[in-house]
Amino acid sequence: MPDSATSTPTATHGDPPHDDAPIASVGLEAAPTPLSLRLLPGAHADARRAFDAARETFVAGRRLDMGPLATSLGVDRTSVFRWVGNRDALLTEVLWSLAVPTLVQADRATAAEHGAERVADLLTHFAGDLIAAPYFREFLAREPARALRLLTTKASPIQHRFLATCEWLVRTHLGDTPFADGVDSGTGSGIDPASLAYLLVRVSESFTYADLITGETPEADRAAVAFRHLLRVPSTSA
Repeated sequence: MPDSATSTPTATHGDPPHDDAPIASVGLEAAPTPLSLRLLPGAHADARRAFDAARETFVAGRRLDMGPLATSLGVDRTSVFRWVGNRDALLTEVLWSLAVPTLVQADRATAAEHGAERVADLLTHFAGDLIAAPYFREFLAREPARALRLLTTKASPIQHRFLATCEWLVRTHLGDTPFADGVDSGTGSGIDPASLAYLLVRVSESFTYADLITGETPEADRAAVAFRHLLRVPSTSA
């Protein structure tokens, strides 16, 4: 998820490095969980300790299991479950904690752009970083069914958070009535921000997880074409 395969992502859940980036907080505010609330600064030291160890394990490309995690912390499994919940709950927060700095990087990388072009390029940047992150791809290959369930369905808060983030991007850069110019005169057609955000999320998922969904190779360039078409941004080759 970071730009470089060797760089280390920055922690989230209220940590100072992202406090100045609104995009970092939209998702968590839209879909908090018991664990995300425990991970707020000063809320629960043991939950934070378990989460940090789990995140380090995940970034190292290793399978995250509750038994070995408990052993590494010097406690029993019951304590870990009491602190952070079940494995899916912990994986959800680890995955989102890695998505946030990736979104922040994409936001900063496109800071000079405006409107629909910025939204398209930001989401392309984000998809490209996800596709390039080795520990993320290892997780997808190791646990494809769980990965898709946690990342792309309403069974997990992750999709709710990404939807909220995309809707925030649409409202911030395209307004509350995107593409509505000309509607009154019958020459144009608008779409509400939530519906546009949903389409953007589905495009992102389709190309980022193409290997799991269709067996094709994930490609950020193909995602870029789809984002720009959906957002009515002229092709970069035009």
